[in-house]
Amino acid sequence: MRAVLIVVAFVVIGVPEHVSAQSATPNGEAVYTQHCAACHEGSMPRMPSREALRKMAPEAIETELSSFTMRRQAAALTPAERRAVAAYLTDRSPDTYRAPLDLIGKQAYCSTATARESLNGASWNGWAIDPQNSRVQSAANAGLAAADVPRLKLKWSFGVPGVSASGSQVTVLGSRAFVGTRNGVIYSLDAKTGCIAWAFEADAGVRSTPVVVRATDGAATVYFGDAHAQVYALDALTGARRWKVKIDDHPDAMITGGVAVYRGRLYVPVSSLEEGTAAIATYECCTFRGSLVALDAATGRQIWKTFTIPPAQQTTKNTRGTQLWGPSGGAIWSQPALDAERNRLFVATGDNYSNPPAKESDAIMSLAMDTGRVLWVQQTHSSDAWNISCVVQGTGSVNCPDKAGPDFDFGSSPVLTTLPDGRRIVLAGQKSGMLHALNADTGAPIWKTQVGEGGVLGGIEWGFAVDGTTAYVSLSSAFEKKAGEAGGLVAINVADGTTRWTVSPPPDTCNARPGCNTGQPAAVSLIPGVVFSGSLDGHLRAYDSKSGKVVFDVNTQNEYDTVNRIQARGGSLNGPGATVVGGMVFVSSGYSSLGFMPGNVLLAFSVDGK
Repeated sequence: MRAVLIVVAFVVIGVPEHVSAQSATPNGEAVYTQHCAACHEGSMPRMPSREALRKMAPEAIETELSSFTMRRQAAALTPAERRAVAAYLTDRSPDTYRAPLDLIGKQAYCSTATARESLNGASWNGWAIDPQNSRVQSAANAGLAAADVPRLKLKWSFGVPGVSASGSQVTVLGSRAFVGTRNGVIYSLDAKTGCIAWAFEADAGVRSTPVVVRATDGAATVYFGDAHAQVYALDALTGARRWKVKIDDHPDAMITGGVAVYRGRLYVPVSSLEEGTAAIATYECCTFRGSLVALDAATGRQIWKTFTIPPAQQTTKNTRGTQLWGPSGGAIWSQPALDAERNRLFVATGDNYSNPPAKESDAIMSLAMDTGRVLWVQQTHSSDAWNISCVVQGTGSVNCPDKAGPDFDFGSSPVLTTLPDGRRIVLAGQKSGMLHALNADTGAPIWKTQVGEGGVLGGIEWGFAVDGTTAYVSLSSAFEKKAGEAGGLVAINVADGTTRWTVSPPPDTCNARPGCNTGQPAAVSLIPGVVFSGSLDGHLRAYDSKSGKVVFDVNTQNEYDTVNRIQARGGSLNGPGATVVGGMVFVSSGYSSLGFMPGNVLLAFSVDGK
């Protein structure tokens, strides 16, 4: 099987006809016409239009071709051809392309006199702050009372060069802010001013949220994963690499979820882009298996690896005669929740990419932290075999499974919480729009509530917040509904699943702008009294947690005079949520993936402003 995958990686596109061996400068228009136009000028839902691509940075398009969604489709293109098509799409010269670290000017770095190195103080560390994934910031660490939120003003903006989509959740410890980007650069910024303390370039793009671990001797390490399924450990104060390890050899494997850490071990979720690779008509779909990997934090040595589904076997052939495989999929897109006291962790799995569907897909799983042994599996939607070819017309649709499912997988992290009566439950939000509550010990369902409508980009996408009595859930439906109809926020009683309050979708602020929608797929963040939720229309809104009333609303889709003097503009908010810490709110604006509004700015708000 490994040999088959290696061959596929090189031949899925074929030999380019638009460039000869003697050609020094590839023709970007010819590259686009042969390899890209059929999808980007068609009607595929998840695919940026030609006009949307024009608004992206050329470096961002090259990153997608080399590291993210298009890397298998571009496998046979040379670096020069990738740069040529990126330049053509953005009306730029290929000669203007620069490597990620070369895009950072000297003016962006902190001076010796202003650089702060203390990691002591208030923190938002990692994706969800705590091992249970609550996404609730304490009043002490927030440094903001509910009454302060309406007075927030922009303090500084940082332009991320060479990207058009947000990367990771911002992690803040003391005076340092850490954030990963789509072109693979990890930044350590001064949290108060936005100047760069250090920058490190990974081998591929970074969506995995950095998490920092401090040792008793004062040393501190930053851990994260990249789009090539590699895990890194960096010195938190200098950015020097301590180690790097690849944890999955599948060509489509990647790490999107945050790395969970406990007592010298890392727990790393593995996801995949093979769902998109399936649109290549000649591809032998599909063989990826999601997994969770435990690593030694000091060395990167693998301690155990548990796959979510059984190995793929040959099944049938598609109408072109190409061999098909299955089961496949079961990706883990999000950070696991930990229950160290009981030696358990919990993960949410994705859908299948091919038949036959596995019973572990679209499920919540409990594993033993010490060994990786599966303790229980609770599938919440069966027979969900789906991939991108199911929305492609013509030959690209041949790999769509018979009786294709609705793509109701889990993108958000499970949340472990304890009810007032002492019961421990796991909450899981699904793209079906269903919020599930399971017994943490057995996986038995306790209740489930339909909080919104499901779909390919429907329901609950990237994360919700839970304060022990209430779950605050934002809704997407960005492909299924129009602006002004998509979105909304719901507060659910975690004891019984009843609804406390519901807020309708935001008003239509899009005015028919391409890529704009009012869906709210971004992760929710919570401080006492206030819920923060970002929207695809570029707005960051804060809601009163008791009533759902909007108490703060800022439109981030603007051009900014950034502290690092990089041209920057905001766009759609998706993926990571707001980071609230030390009297400040941090949010990344811009999400060109899936055709939404591009952007490349990190914004920091405070009551005192600039």
